Amino acid sequence: MLTDAQVRKAQPREKDYKLADEKGLYLFVTTKGFKSWRYKYRHAGKEHRLTFGAYPEVSLAEARHKRDDARRQLRDHQNPATELRKAKLASIERAGLTFEKLARAWHENEKGRWAEVHAYDVLNSLQRDVFPEIGSMPIQEIDAPTVLATLRKIERRGSIETARRIRQRMSAVFVYAISEGVGDSDPAAIVTKALKPLPKKGKQPALTNIEECRQLIIDSEASGATPVVKLASRLLALTSVRPGVVRGIGWDEFEDLEGDEPIWRIPAARMKLALHKKDEEAFEHIVPLSRQAVDVIVQTRRLTGRCPLVFPSIRHSHQPMSENAIGYLYNRVGYHGRHVPHGWRAAFSTIMNELHDRAWRAAGHQDASPDRAIIDLMLSHVPQNKVESAYNRAAYMPRRREIAQEWADLLMDGVMGAKNLLRD
Repeated sequence: MLTDAQVRKAQPREKDYKLADEKGLYLFVTTKGFKSWRYKYRHAGKEHRLTFGAYPEVSLAEARHKRDDARRQLRDHQNPATELRKAKLASIERAGLTFEKLARAWHENEKGRWAEVHAYDVLNSLQRDVFPEIGSMPIQEIDAPTVLATLRKIERRGSIETARRIRQRMSAVFVYAISEGVGDSDPAAIVTKALKPLPKKGKQPALTNIEECRQLIIDSEASGATPVVKLASRLLALTSVRPGVVRGIGWDEFEDLEGDEPIWRIPAARMKLALHKKDEEAFEHIVPLSRQAVDVIVQTRRLTGRCPLVFPSIRHSHQPMSENAIGYLYNRVGYHGRHVPHGWRAAFSTIMNELHDRAWRAAGHQDASPDRAIIDLMLSHVPQNKVESAYNRAAYMPRRREIAQEWADLLMDGVMGAKNLLRD
């Protein structure tokens, strides 16, 4: 048997030579002094050799341990060389199954269930915050501390809710890997309670005074934002739909723009609805368009009419503009904490309800204005009763059109036309 001292002191000779240990293990020393551990054995009547690694990277004790493992395989009628090749191939295959590869496969599998804008947002969030950190790592090598470190980076920039949302998406990828037989666990599930708690939610900040709303339009459109972002912001303010709906508009959603009753027909698949309702025509939302809204659409067509989306990304015309573009615009011109894109819904509801309630009560009525229900309908609040919803999607359209035009006239009083926004 060899000793550590003998192995350490072995010097090169004129020819390569071996120093035997026992049970087939020996140290091979080259003329240049390179030392490696080798194991000679017989399997199925043939002689074979295995190399266990170089010395001193592999110590004498490690070499003996590898030899003993090989001998156990021989006792089980396995060829150690064959098993080693299998292990190497499995390792290579696991290395190819990276988080990014599996995340993209998961996304491709799921995106048919989502609205187009949501599908884009999911993949974009992973590309922005996860793939640069762990995208190239084999899925089985990612542990809970690694996942938490990735999420902590998102938290440090103040995006607490985003970190939690991305954790859910990462968890879904790990579960997908498990279901495909290439993952063992979901480390993203383990870190849930380690994340920072969500701040207490209040109402989203919104201006509820018509003069302040008008000034926001003026201030934001005087900024250095791109014309597409300014036009998207104006259409959002005029229609009071959800911001994600504006981002994903296709040109085929507009009807009768040159006629007397222009509308924007938003498919149910793009509305904020329960999944089982998204393929039902009854839950589409019809928005009557004011003159000012039509003007925005007509001017935008001059910029993006050849793109599939009305408000595309500045980099990729087939993808929607950033979900943060309008919000960043408002923040840059001094409205941080005062008004967010979603705030136009509260602004429209508050201002128009107060206006109509005053007029209704001035006419001698004691109850609330009947326009409250119509304004609620204009905000696409889906009634609980399915039949009622199917009826209401197009109900009260003349009055809805009047209210939409009244809101546009109030908001855009003294504000320049949309044509002026085409100047960069």
